[in-house]
Amino acid sequence: MPMYLEWMGKNRAFVEKFIRYANTYAAVYKKEALYGTDIPISFEQVQVLEYLLENEQLNQNMSMIASRLGITPSNFTRIVNKLSGKNLLEKYYVEGNRKNIVIRVTDFGKEQYSSYSKWIYENSFSKLFVRMEKVPEEILWELAQGFEEALWLQEKSSTEGKLIPVGETKK
Repeated sequence: MPMYLEWMGKNRAFVEKFIRYANTYAAVYKKEALYGTDIPISFEQVQVLEYLLENEQLNQNMSMIASRLGITPSNFTRIVNKLSGKNLLEKYYVEGNRKNIVIRVTDFGKEQYSSYSKWIYENSFSKLFVRMEKVPEEILWELAQGFEEALWLQEKSSTEGKLIPVGETKK
C-alpha cells in the first residue's frame, strides 16, 4: 500500500517544487563555473561576496560574518582563502589585534560580482521576479518568514547542552 503525503494537503505541489529547487541548488552550491564571470566561482563564494558588499561599512571580523551567514568559522576561512587566492578579497588586520581580521572585496572582486549579478538575473531571477510582482509584498514576507522558521531543526541541533570550561571534566 503506497504511503500518502496527505499531511501536506494543498501545499504538496509547492513543497515538491521547493524541495527539487533546494536539492538542485545544494548539488551545485560549491561547484565553480563561469557564471558570467572571467574566473570560475561558486554560489557559496558569491554569497560571501554579496554579504561583504552589502555590509562593508560594518568592518565585521570573520567570525561575525561566518555567524551571520550560518557558516562554520573553519568553512568560512576556507571560502575566504579561496576568494583571496582569486584576488577577489583582501584581508586586513585591525590595529592592535592581529587576530581580528577584516575582509574587503577588491576592485576585481566587485567587477566579477557585477558580471555575475547581470548573468544570474538574466538567466534565472528575472523570470522569478516577474512572477513575484504578481504576489502582494506582505505574502512574500510571510513566505520568507516561513522559510526562516523552517530552519529551527538545524539551529536547535547546533549547540545544545551545558557548556563546560575547557580543561575541566564533565561531572
